[in-house]
Amino acid sequence: MHDAFAHVGGRLATGLRDLTTDLSALDGAGWWAVVVDFEGKVTCARFDRVRPAPPPAPRRPWRGPGHWHTSLDRAGYEAGVRRIRDHIGRGDVYQANLCRILTAELPGEADPAALAARLAAGNPAPYAAIIHLPGRSVVSASPELYLSRDGDVVESRPIKGTGRTPGDLLEKDHAENVMIVDLVRNDLGRVAEVGSVEVPELCVVERHPGLVHLVSTVRARLAPGAGWPELFAATFPPGSVTGAPKSSALRIIDMLEPAPRGPYCGAVGWVDADRRRAALAVGIRTFWIESGLIRFGTGAGITWHSDPGREWQETELKAARLIALASGSEES
Repeated sequence: MHDAFAHVGGRLATGLRDLTTDLSALDGAGWWAVVVDFEGKVTCARFDRVRPAPPPAPRRPWRGPGHWHTSLDRAGYEAGVRRIRDHIGRGDVYQANLCRILTAELPGEADPAALAARLAAGNPAPYAAIIHLPGRSVVSASPELYLSRDGDVVESRPIKGTGRTPGDLLEKDHAENVMIVDLVRNDLGRVAEVGSVEVPELCVVERHPGLVHLVSTVRARLAPGAGWPELFAATFPPGSVTGAPKSSALRIIDMLEPAPRGPYCGAVGWVDADRRRAALAVGIRTFWIESGLIRFGTGAGITWHSDPGREWQETELKAARLIALASGSEES
């Protein structure tokens, strides 16, 4: 298997120097690959050698798993949707994401570069990433920006609304997107200069392999003294994969989801502390490999108008292309 490396943002990073769980290290020096689990586990890896380069070539063919287990079957998921609608009816929450984790045993030693090559060919993504560290590999084909940074300017591009074609997008999808934009504006407002939060794009249709999304952009300028720990404290987990109000949605998620999300719905990306630049994706369309198992998460945003069967189908749509790619095998 490859030694530790990361390929993210078009850069190949090798020569692992440091591993830390301290987000304040990202305000220091060096180039870091970052994975933050939905539950808050932080992994920051600093590399000595970073250069623009294609991903590393696979060292062995990819051998995909045969059978995936889901943490929530269809009946369990649809029951969860109805439970969330009950919470909405009682005024506990306006919207909440309900997710399930797919897990499979790998038939042999896995090369994350081989899986990444399959995803790059079959499902290219703007925030594709491979982060291979001792004990865990993360391979992401995320389409969603959680946070970018250029100096003091930070930006988030939440996705809410998914369909096969633009005609599939409902009024519910637009309303949900606007609701999450308000949440992201409020989150960023906690660490932004007063009056600097803006929404330059609202509900833009973006095309991705096999589906379309509604995407908005929220931008702000950080207040003096606000660094990465403050940014994460104000904005994590991402609003698009939790719900609104976020605190209530997180409590409901904890009650209804039987498996931890891990890197799924967390943050995956890079931070260049020297140049004060970064791009962290929301960990959707993301696989992680550890202890001989491969996992993948899929979910949907639930509102009062949600139909349980349609929401299950949305989770199937989001997973189908990626699971098919990961389940295939290459002959050596």
